[in-house]
Amino acid sequence: MARPFLLISAPAKINLYLGVHPGKEEDGYHRVDTVMTTIDLTDTVEIAPADELFVRVTPAQDFPMEQNTAYRAARAMGDAFGRQANFTILIDKHIPVRAGLGGPSTDAAAVILGIAHLWDLDPLDPRIEQVAQGIGADVPFFLHGSIAWLAQRGDTLQELFAPLTATPVALVRPPGEAGVTSQEAYAAFDKNPTAPADLGQMLQALRAHDEASIMQAVANNLAPAAAEVLPSIAQVLSWMRAQPGVRAADVCGSGSTVFAICKTQRDAEAMVSAAQNEHGWWAKVAKMEKTGPVILHG
Repeated sequence: MARPFLLISAPAKINLYLGVHPGKEEDGYHRVDTVMTTIDLTDTVEIAPADELFVRVTPAQDFPMEQNTAYRAARAMGDAFGRQANFTILIDKHIPVRAGLGGPSTDAAAVILGIAHLWDLDPLDPRIEQVAQGIGADVPFFLHGSIAWLAQRGDTLQELFAPLTATPVALVRPPGEAGVTSQEAYAAFDKNPTAPADLGQMLQALRAHDEASIMQAVANNLAPAAAEVLPSIAQVLSWMRAQPGVRAADVCGSGSTVFAICKTQRDAEAMVSAAQNEHGWWAKVAKMEKTGPVILHG
């Protein structure tokens, strides 16, 4: 008899607002406010019961399985609920890594939600949120997926907002496989910190569901630090902001991907085509989503 399995779609994210506060707290981390939304660029995660925990990623990654966020999430679920987290987890990667799009975090959230489903757990059990926080700052966001404001280390949900479902987005990543790690971006930020933009403006616009004001409030004070690590980020951002039909553009998280929210799908497609054909940059068309990981089968 075939064992049951889950097939989960795990979406990427963009930061509509990222505000890193200068100076570190007593725990050694920065205070961070962030507003994120999911987009329809996705990884696919398959989870099936097994005799031991095993994670395989395609394309293969250049670090041990035990360091993968999906592996760590499964282990943490087992520890939190006193069970053996014996699963085979297969991840088909489409979200580039070190790109600011939350790929490792959404994979971890998919595993957490998938195991909760297989174990018939209450998704509102506070231990699930605690597991997510222990894996990484963006993981709790993906448990919810709609537009959300998170505070403290950027890992504590404060408020959910009505989604901007199907709003077109262009994603462009400058050349270079290495990308930018969050550690590199934060190190550069600490050398030359800048104050975050006005969070209240973004929250007021989201509460009113005022799209024009939301676009005006898009901001990321970590972007200059990311561009210091990888200067081509600034080139891409400047180019995207000058393209037709752009409502707002900024850096995704700590980089290296830059996003532009566009007036129409045609505007997004034209920008992506130009990025690919004229500059040879990695580029994708996407749309804003309204949820985090979704179980497609099982």
